[in-house]
Amino acid sequence: MPAAEDLTLLISAARAAGDIALKYSGPSAQRWDKPDGQGPVTEADLAVNAMLEAMLPQARPDYGWLSEESEDSAARLSKDRVFIIDPIDGTRSFAEGSATWAHSLAVADRGEVTAAVIYLPQRDLLYTAAKGDGAFCNGAAISVAAPAALSAAKILTAKPNLDAQHWLGGAAPAFHRSYRPSLAYRLARVADGGYSAMLTLRRSWEWDIAAGDLILREAGGLISDRLNRPLLFNNPTPLLDGVVAAAPATHLELLQALDPKGPGIAGQ
Repeated sequence: MPAAEDLTLLISAARAAGDIALKYSGPSAQRWDKPDGQGPVTEADLAVNAMLEAMLPQARPDYGWLSEESEDSAARLSKDRVFIIDPIDGTRSFAEGSATWAHSLAVADRGEVTAAVIYLPQRDLLYTAAKGDGAFCNGAAISVAAPAALSAAKILTAKPNLDAQHWLGGAAPAFHRSYRPSLAYRLARVADGGYSAMLTLRRSWEWDIAAGDLILREAGGLISDRLNRPLLFNNPTPLLDGVVAAAPATHLELLQALDPKGPGIAGQ
């Protein structure tokens, strides 16, 4: 199936997901905490997931399925192509009534993402990419932007990533730090040039990263794990060893500053 056709399907699915999610008021939506400290889930997450799990596999019955809100199955590992879905990325943000949450939808083909959508319905932002066709926000082409120096970079990262143990020389380099709760949205904002980089040294679920991986690469950026290994998707345990995503020069500067023997950050 051509990536462009998969993208058309993902766009329709993302918009349908937004229609469902917007029927819920985040703070009043029923909310539960997942076991083992995996964070919250709301009735909106589950409603969106149910719609997507009915719609997408029916349209592509030979594709595998990996979603944050579905029980995982090893059956996906035998599929060349797999949907990788986060029904609502930034559930805490959603539950608090913030607009900074996203639907993150991707198709990976033998480990490489080939079609991707990140949709923020409350912000009317639709980020899209198909392999080889560039990256777009609301239909307009987007591209990464590199600062003149790392010290001028605006980097989306959580405070624990600045701990001395992660950096050569015992200190993080100087840069301007910001934060957004949705990993998918962080990647999209680097892709559209609004920020210079996104950095997380925490083990990250594939469904948080897959769509942003392609959108950022199609926007001219580079993305890797914290040890500069390429990201591959549809792994038996769907976790990545951190993520460094940036314009090429900034990506290199961050990797040169990180201590490869650093411990990373436990958990997800």
